[in-house]
Parts: sequence; structure tokens; C-alpha cells
Amino acid sequence: MKRLPDGAAWAVLVLSLAAAACGQAQTRKGSDPAGSSPSAPVSAGAPTAPAVLQTRSETRRFRDWSATCGNDGTCWAFGFAPDFAAGWVRVALRPGPDARPDIAFGAWPDGEAASPSRLGLEIDGRRFAAVADTDSQTPVGRITTDVAAVIDALAQGRSMRITGAANQAVSLNGAAAALLWIDEKQGRLNTTTALVRKGDRPASAVPAAPALPRVPVAPAVDQSGFADPSPALPAALRARPEVAACLQDSALPDVRDQIASARLDAGTALWAVPCGAGAYNLTQNWYLTDADGRNPRPVALAGTAGPGADPVRPDNALINGVYDPKTRTLSAFGKGRGLGDCGVLQTWAWTGERFALTRESVMGDCAGVPSELWPVTWRAR
Repeated sequence: MKRLPDGAAWAVLVLSLAAAACGQAQTRKGSDPAGSSPSAPVSAGAPTAPAVLQTRSETRRFRDWSATCGNDGTCWAFGFAPDFAAGWVRVALRPGPDARPDIAFGAWPDGEAASPSRLGLEIDGRRFAAVADTDSQTPVGRITTDVAAVIDALAQGRSMRITGAANQAVSLNGAAAALLWIDEKQGRLNTTTALVRKGDRPASAVPAAPALPRVPVAPAVDQSGFADPSPALPAALRARPEVAACLQDSALPDVRDQIASARLDAGTALWAVPCGAGAYNLTQNWYLTDADGRNPRPVALAGTAGPGADPVRPDNALINGVYDPKTRTLSAFGKGRGLGDCGVLQTWAWTGERFALTRESVMGDCAGVPSELWPVTWRAR
């Protein structure tokens, strides 16, 4: 991982833990308990059900490239410009036999407006044209033709640069290893669909995508009485020693007043206690109480990065946390730097009993990658 800038030292520990396994079992897609019973008769001519990918969220580093696979089996390989420059190339691939690689890249303009006619990748002197992604706020190109040729060039090439938005070099050192790791993770080795190690095995040999974990979301409730933008903390919550310490650390008025609250149900309230801030990150510790403010207890949050993955930080601490009572979701954006092009994005949904992780994306390199293109390490239905 590249060195993060000053003011985001916490992110070094948080993001380095993105390689930790989620450890949550995956439900087999299309499983039939009755049909899988040992006593169930099996016809000799019955077709064999396709294998289902068994995977976990994981990130690996391969020299100047990184690769991440999420809990749904989708994988991403990223190559970055050297010396903390803003340039990157991404190969994304969903799981399953019918998936096709998606290649995107980007670099900040070098003083002139991006030229769509010149936007492309140049690998070992061969230019591959691209189309501009008009939905992105920064110059992003996508390879829509010669995709297989670009993958081969990435794996075998010696030099690469981005053209059109900037004349930015991106290292190919580690690209082949990152793509090969994706082949292994998705069960593509020696198949016709492999990125690097192709073989004669048919596409049908590639395991199908796993079923996503399901998160039931509790219905929205009336927020009357919780509309005050600066509510007072309940006495029982304020009396907790760590809460008193947080309030003391947040002595500045613009930080100390960042208290938030919401009604989760008739008997449960949610509270956010400010616990320090930097130039672009506000830390809040989140608690549940009874409706009358009694019985305070920390919110139990878990993720593959950030809360629940860091043995030092409490698992109820969020960076730039926001609760939306309409969608019943608690979200956080721990920025690696003020531009917001690296860090951790997470969302949890209130089930009526707990907050369950529904989506998490992580970018460990500050290289100008828009957050919508970050690897998604976890997602749920």
C-alpha cells in the first residue's frame, strides 16, 4: 500500500486489514435440502448441477498492483502510477462462466481538457482506443473493443501509459500475477474464460456466482421528537467514562455539537457521540439506549475493514457517520485524504435487532480513483 498523506494515519491500519477474511458462510445458490438428502434417488441421466463459487473477501498485493475479491466473487485488479501520482488502470470481472472483463482507467488532466479522441492506453507502443465515461467527474476511459488483446498486453507488457487525459505512466510490474490470482479465486484456471492461464476446459467448468447474504430491513418509524439538530445526550449515556472522555477530547464547539440521534423503534434510540476530528474526518461513537435514554450500550458494527476489523479502535466508532431514518441505514466514509479518492465506505441496515453490513468498498491507494469504481469487498441483498 502506498504511504497515505499526513492526517490519515489511522487509515493505514484500517485499510491494511481489508485482506482479513469475513468468515461468514455463503449460502449455496439454488440449494435444495430435500434433493440433497442422502436417501433421495438420483437418476443416472440427471445433469450435474454447476458448482457454486466458495469465496471470501480478500485483498492481495502484487508489487505495483493490487487485487481484491469481494464476498460475491467479483474481483478487481488495480495498477497505479508511481510516486503518488494520480493515474490508475482497473480490470474488473464478475464471477461465473458468462462474465467478461471490464477495463477502465483514469488520470487527472495535465493542464488541458481531456481529449476523447486521444483517450486510450498505450502498451509497449501499441495504442488501444477507449471511450470517455461521461458519468464520472474526473477523466475516466473504458476499453470497449480489443478487450482480450488489452488483457494479454497487460499480462505480457513491459511499459504502459495513459493518453488523452494525461501522459501518465502506470507500472505493469505485478499485473500478470494479479490477474492470475483472480483466475484462481474465481475457478477459471485452464478454462477458455481465464484472464491469464487459459486452457481447454469449457466455460461451463467455471463455478457460478454465490448467493448474496440477505439482510432484512426494519420498517421506517416516526421521528417526531428526534428532529433537534443538536440534541442533549441522555444522562445515563453521558455518565459512561468513555463518553465523558470523548466529550472532553471534542472540546471545540464545532466538534462537541456534532451529536446525532434517531428513533429506531418504540423502545430503542440511536445516539452519536463526537470523539475527535481532523481536517476532513469526524469521529463519532454510536450507542443504543432505551426509549427513555437508559441502558446505554455500544452499537455492534462489523466489517472487513474499519469497525469490527481493527483491534485497537472500538467497533462502534465511525468516521463521518450518518444515519438515514428513511432507508434505515447507517453509513460511514473514512477518508484517506481530503479529496476522498481513498479510504473506506460502509453501510449497515437496521434489522430491528442489530445493524448488519450491507455494503463495503475499500481503496487503499490515493491515486484519483472515483469511489464508485472502488472494489466492493462486501455486499448483501
